[in-house]
Amino acid sequence: MKWDWRAVLGIVISALLIWWVLRGVDLAEVWAEVRHARWGLLLGAVAVATSGFAVRALRWKLLLHPIRAGTGFRTRFAAVNIGFAANNLLPARVGEFARAWAISRLEPVSVSGAIGSLVVERFLDGIAVFSLMLLALLHPSFPREATVGGQPIGHLLTTITVVLGLILLFLLLLLLLPSLVLKLAEGLARLLPSGLGRLLVDGLHSFIEGLASLRNPKLLAGALAWSLGFWAWNAVSFWLAFHAFGIDQGYATALFVQGVIAIGVAIPSAPGFFGTFHAAAVVGLHEVYGVGSGATLAFAFGYHLGGFIPVTLMGIWYAGQIGLSLSDLGEAETRVEQRVEVEEGVVDEPRELHDAAP
Repeated sequence: MKWDWRAVLGIVISALLIWWVLRGVDLAEVWAEVRHARWGLLLGAVAVATSGFAVRALRWKLLLHPIRAGTGFRTRFAAVNIGFAANNLLPARVGEFARAWAISRLEPVSVSGAIGSLVVERFLDGIAVFSLMLLALLHPSFPREATVGGQPIGHLLTTITVVLGLILLFLLLLLLLPSLVLKLAEGLARLLPSGLGRLLVDGLHSFIEGLASLRNPKLLAGALAWSLGFWAWNAVSFWLAFHAFGIDQGYATALFVQGVIAIGVAIPSAPGFFGTFHAAAVVGLHEVYGVGSGATLAFAFGYHLGGFIPVTLMGIWYAGQIGLSLSDLGEAETRVEQRVEVEEGVVDEPRELHDAAP
C-alpha cells in the first residue's frame, strides 16, 4: 500500500477542504436538516447512483471490444466495483489500477489494454460531463448574476465551451494523426524530468491503444451515447437527493452540481473523495444557486455517505471472490506496472507475478 507524497498531499487537501466547508457553519442547523430528511427519496437517490455502476459495466464492453470481444457483464461489473472500492478505501487513487488488474484476472484481457480502455473512458466522461454542464448553464433557471471567487459565473460558460472544444480537437487529432501527436509528446518528454516524461509518453501510448475502439464509427457513437446516458441518469440521483433534503431545485441544477463535483473530485484527496466532494457541492449549490449552507451540507454529507457504502461493500465482496485482499489492492499500481512491462517484453515475468496472473 503506497503512502507516498501523493497520499499525504491528498489527506492534507481533504483536511483543509473539510475545514473550509465547516467554517462558521451552525452544525445544529445541519443536523436538523439531516433529521428532517425524506429518507425514501435519499434511498432512491442511492439506488440510482448505485445502478450507475452497472451502466459503467455495460459501456465498458464497447471499450474492451477491440481487445477482447464478448467480455462478461458480471466480470466487468465486479471489476468496476473493485476499482471504486479501492478508491474509497486506499490512498493515491489506486482504483483504476485495481480495476484493470481485476478484469485481467477475470477475463483474458491484457492489463495494458484494460488501462487504455479506462483512459478513454475518463476522456469520454469529460466530454459528457462538460456537455451536460453546458446545457445547465444555458438553461433559463441558471442564476447568471451569481459569482464564484468574485468572478461572474458567465466566465464559466466561456471556459467550459473552450475546454470542451479543446477536448474534442485533441480527440480528433489522436484519431486522425496518432503518430504525429506521439512524436510531439516524445519531444516534449525530453524537456521534462525523466519520471514525468515517461508518465506522459506511457499515458499517451495507453490512450492511443484504447482509442482503437473509437476508430470504428459505430463503437464511437455507442460509447459517446452510453457516456451521455450514464451521466444524464446519474444526475437523477442528485435531483432526488436535493429533494430528500428539502432543496427545491430542478434537473438542470443537478446537471450543473454534478459537473462541479466531477471536476472537484479530480483534485487529489484522501480516500473516498472526502473534502473535495463536499467543497464542490458547496460551490455548486450554496455559492452559485444560493441554497442555504445547512441544507447544502446535509445533502453533501448524506448523499456522499449514502453512495460510498454500497459500492465499497460490493467491491470488497467481489475482491474476496477472486482472492484479493485490501492489501493486495493497495499494491495494484505496482502489479499493473510489472504486468505492462512483461506484456511489452521489457522484462521477464517474475515468479510472484506469474503466480498472480489469471
